[in-house]
Amino acid sequence: MLKQFVLIIFISFLSCNSGNLEILVDLPKRLNEVSGNETITASDLIWMINDSGNSTKLYGVNEKGKIIKELKINAKNNDWEDITSDKEGNLYIGDFGNNENKRKNLSILKILKESLNNSRKIDVERISFKYENQQIFPPKKKDLYFDCEAFFHYRDSLFLFTKSRVKGNFGKTNLYKIPAKQGNYTAKLVSSFNTCPEIDCWITGADICNDGKKVALLTSKSVYLFTDFKNSDFFNGTVTGFPLNHISQKEGICFKNDSTIYITDEKAHGSDGFLYKFKLN
Repeated sequence: MLKQFVLIIFISFLSCNSGNLEILVDLPKRLNEVSGNETITASDLIWMINDSGNSTKLYGVNEKGKIIKELKINAKNNDWEDITSDKEGNLYIGDFGNNENKRKNLSILKILKESLNNSRKIDVERISFKYENQQIFPPKKKDLYFDCEAFFHYRDSLFLFTKSRVKGNFGKTNLYKIPAKQGNYTAKLVSSFNTCPEIDCWITGADICNDGKKVALLTSKSVYLFTDFKNSDFFNGTVTGFPLNHISQKEGICFKNDSTIYITDEKAHGSDGFLYKFKLN
């Protein structure tokens, strides 16, 4: 599986263009393994995190790629995989990367908006959870559906989109829901969606626009836009696929506005590691 993904990255390295993506900037070295990005209300910064093996820092970056804020978070980075926000401007870091599907310490770290102006180490509120349909850690190979790299906040809840590690069914994502407040919860399964069976169909990022009418899911090569859904089953509406004509280890997506998204990818083999802009039209 790892060899397959290395091949994907190598193909991207050989390509000299960014497909349908507009490159805004080559991100700083401190964000070589960026795993999530998010915008919040009343701020021009794009908040970014790195995944496991990196420091427990939150970065506020402008559109030119300059790190304006660098905040130390008082929590371990087991495997930070995405970041989202609520309408009040509080941030949430998803510490739920679960490559081997055996973690029992899955959590989401809530960072209060007022803490973003602090220079000292920032405390968090911890939201711990488990999946309602996982009883074995790890499960059998045919049931490796409990990794996660994507989530967002909507109507006082957090919605998680899992990443499949089942061969031949890599594009399946399960949608789960948990409360967006401190505590210990069981994530409730809402519904499922399939992109395609290949490894570059993994769901690696998600966001919802400010008015709650558009949901975007990210893979290495595409964006899937969901509209006209009812309540919080985002898969029951209309879906539009946007091929990016560019393959890389894309892991971060967020709305800049209702028609434009930011995308980030990790640097690999000296290539990629950019902040991109993409128009949804």
